Amino acid sequence: MVRLLHYSDIENVYDDPTRVGRFAGLISSLSDANSLVVGTGDNTAPGVTSLVSDGRQALDLYRQIGTDVATFGNHDFDYGLAATIDLVADAPQTWVNANIRDSDGDRFGADVGVVPTTTRTVNGSTVGFFGVTDPATPSINPTAADLVFDDPIDAAARAVAELRSKDVDYIVALSHLGAGDDALAEAIDIDVILGGHVHRERIDQINGTVLTRPGVNGHAVLEVTLSGDDVTVKRHDVAGAPVIESVKRSLQHRLESAGVDTVVGHVETPIVRDPETVHGGECRIGNFVADAYRWAADADVGLQNSGGIRSGPPLNGDVTVADFISVIPFEEPIVTAAVTGEELWELFEQLAVSTVDFGEDEWWHGHISNATVTWDAAGETLLDAAVNGEPVAEDRTYTVATAEYLLHSDHEFPAIDTHHHVSDHGVQHEVLAEYARQFGITPTVSDRIRFTEP
Repeated sequence: MVRLLHYSDIENVYDDPTRVGRFAGLISSLSDANSLVVGTGDNTAPGVTSLVSDGRQALDLYRQIGTDVATFGNHDFDYGLAATIDLVADAPQTWVNANIRDSDGDRFGADVGVVPTTTRTVNGSTVGFFGVTDPATPSINPTAADLVFDDPIDAAARAVAELRSKDVDYIVALSHLGAGDDALAEAIDIDVILGGHVHRERIDQINGTVLTRPGVNGHAVLEVTLSGDDVTVKRHDVAGAPVIESVKRSLQHRLESAGVDTVVGHVETPIVRDPETVHGGECRIGNFVADAYRWAADADVGLQNSGGIRSGPPLNGDVTVADFISVIPFEEPIVTAAVTGEELWELFEQLAVSTVDFGEDEWWHGHISNATVTWDAAGETLLDAAVNGEPVAEDRTYTVATAEYLLHSDHEFPAIDTHHHVSDHGVQHEVLAEYARQFGITPTVSDRIRFTEP
């Protein structure tokens, strides 16, 4: 019997020292001689603590829980490739990845021990691991633009052939493909795919392959037991687990040393930012962010992608710089993009009809300022769009304030790209903080996104 303790996408768990201490406590309490601890990406970033330590706060956790094997997610490159290499070199686990290459065509991180496959023998059984990462990563994360990604299914086929030559008892994929896990399971004979990237929990089976995802922000750990021909999965909730005080203190020290606890405003009515709210249509946090962008750039329209607003506790009471970093934990500048009326209409269509391959089909993918859009009852067809109360005119040029990331990505809002860029207007969380200082934090839902009666 082998027990795999699977975590993924813990992202801003580090911003709550008690909770990350509890997360470490849960994994430590589950670990024994028959277990292996495995991570499947986005476990170094994003977040407040991550931003101020270039992701190295993850080392505090890795060393405590004794991660055995891990692969990369798109956010593990947030602070540049050199920072990722340095972290890999200092981390205790073996990093596996079979489909990432550097600009020279060499396997990424080979010099610091990244390998396409690895094996571990536990309790007389040998488990073979390989890793694959979403090939859309360079468009999702501009800091990974110099990386080259092989087709993950082709890479998986090569890795599985290598592992079978070693006569392993089980083959386990560490995947940060998100929705691509289904195609992987259909194409390649694998015992288990430990997944990530998509933030919704999953325990499933396709063609005899067990697929798992633990969800986001460290709320759960999945225990996958391999015993003979059987694979079973058990979910463990982090709530109530013992707190590892040394991990808690380490994260508290990192936060306190960052100097981001300055209060910039006050919230009377809590502003919710869970995934269901942010991706559910117009919401207060989305309106606040889009309004701040438009103000900073003096633009016609403000736009924030829903995926860029990270989930966490509601903003309530005194709000600090750290709170706004937690909402938008990236060092992306706000930019002005100039678009035609036709392009703006297309951009508004992509609020709901997007190329985004994470999340759910019904999710809303953006938030707007100084604009209104009207959709049919099913939310599939854009019927009307206006800016500042006036219908969008095809022959007019409009300015849109948004995160620079969207200009570099064909993953979200492909209607705009780098050739639309006009000017820069400060880093996202700094813009939010200054907007709060000047105007307070009192967003409302104001009928910006409308639907016809069914």
